[in-house]
Amino acid sequence: MFRTILAMAVGTAMSASTVVMPVEAQQRVQLGTLECSLSSSIGLIVGSQRNVNCLFKFAGGPPEAYVGTMTRIGLDLGVTGGGAIIWTVFAGTDRYVGMLAGTYVGASAEASVAAGLGANVLIGGSNNSVALQPLSVQGQVGFNIAAGVGSLDLHLAQ
Repeated sequence: MFRTILAMAVGTAMSASTVVMPVEAQQRVQLGTLECSLSSSIGLIVGSQRNVNCLFKFAGGPPEAYVGTMTRIGLDLGVTGGGAIIWTVFAGTDRYVGMLAGTYVGASAEASVAAGLGANVLIGGSNNSVALQPLSVQGQVGFNIAAGVGSLDLHLAQ
C-alpha cells in the first residue's frame, strides 16, 4: 500500500514537469545543481512550510548559498524530520550572482513511513526564467503524505 501511494505521489510531481514547464523554459540549458536541506515539518492538512538552506553549484565559479522557505498548499498530513533535495537548474546562458533569488511555483508530492521520498518541479526565479527539475527525489524521515502546489522562495545568503 505504502509503495503504491509513494509511487503515485512521486510520479505525479515528476510527470507534472511537462505540464508546468512552459515551452520557453524547456529551451533553457543546464547550468548546475541546487542542493537544499529542509527543516522538519508538521502537515497542517491544507498546507505546510519548511525552511531551506541551499547551495547552487555550477561549472566555472564558486558555489552560491541561498536561504528561504518552501510552502505547500494542498493535502499535507503528518510529521517529517529534516530532509534534502537536489534539483537540476535550467536557465538561459546568462549567469550572474544571485540569479536564483526569487519565487518558484509548481507541482509537489511526497510520502513517508519512517523513510520517504518526494519530488518538486518548480518554475520561477529571475523573471520566471529558471526551471528546477528534480535530479534526485527528496529524502526525509517521518510519517506523512502530501500533494499539491509547492512554492519555494529563495534569497541569496548574506
